[in-house]
Amino acid sequence: MAREAISLNRSLDRIAALQANVEKVIRGKSEVVQFAIAALLAKGHILLEDVPGVGKTTLAHAIARSMSLSFQRIQCTSDLLPADIVGVTIYNQEAQEFEFVSGPIFTNILLADEINRATPKSQSALLEAMSEGTITLDKRHMPLPDPFCVIATQNPVEHVGTYPLPESQLDRFLMKLTIGYPNSTDERKLLRSGGAQDVLEHLQPVLDEADVRELQLQVGNIHVNESLVEYLMSIVQTTRSHAEVALGVSTRGALTFYKACQALAMVLGRDFVVPEDIKRLAEPVLSHRIIMRDRRALRGDMTPEASFIQRIVNEIPVPR
Repeated sequence: MAREAISLNRSLDRIAALQANVEKVIRGKSEVVQFAIAALLAKGHILLEDVPGVGKTTLAHAIARSMSLSFQRIQCTSDLLPADIVGVTIYNQEAQEFEFVSGPIFTNILLADEINRATPKSQSALLEAMSEGTITLDKRHMPLPDPFCVIATQNPVEHVGTYPLPESQLDRFLMKLTIGYPNSTDERKLLRSGGAQDVLEHLQPVLDEADVRELQLQVGNIHVNESLVEYLMSIVQTTRSHAEVALGVSTRGALTFYKACQALAMVLGRDFVVPEDIKRLAEPVLSHRIIMRDRRALRGDMTPEASFIQRIVNEIPVPR
């Protein structure tokens, strides 16, 4: 027990160092940073959906630079081909044989910037990689580096020249996060400092590859009381049976919801999940996995799916 406590304390110190490092760049957005770290530790992928200029790409860069992991960026456009992501087999005349030239997907952290500007054919090149951590090319299965995380960004306002992500693709993302505008105090500090670019360029890594893999393994040791499992499942099953919902949360969604709650508990310094973890994660983990029958826009920034998830979370009794 003492050894486990020491191991947990060491893990919490490393997570705290990672969060503090990222927040040197992304100021005033502690919850978003915590959620992003939890998604990474749960071996999930992140979809950052927000208007231009609020720090989506900067957040991805800050997370990558805070760890000694390989990082690649894909700028998604309509002429992007699957081979530009995965790689291509070419004939080497000197060696008189075919050889594979790997694409940017062979990395630990892949930033897919403006993913909805890529065509469905190019988007689908990420499906197998995000689900299984492998790619198939010329009948060969090739494993991707471990850990592997896709951080994708998209602009929810612009629709001209974009290709909405299909449900199968959205289901591969553990969380959909929005950053939002900073408050006036943080934005004033940002203006005074001249922006976050200089801080980002000098950001030093605080974790290495072994640290990340160890933290990911420890997520499974976070305790979840049986009553909380029932509470989590009540939320998931309500999305499947409710009259307002056309498509409910998948089994993959339920599994990732459970694991995300474990990861968030560890990020917050606990070795057990509490109801608040489930309530806080319900919207970012589940809202992009459901389809409402009536998708008329609501007042404000909230989507019908997010509004529905918040409503059922507030209605379902929390276990004591």
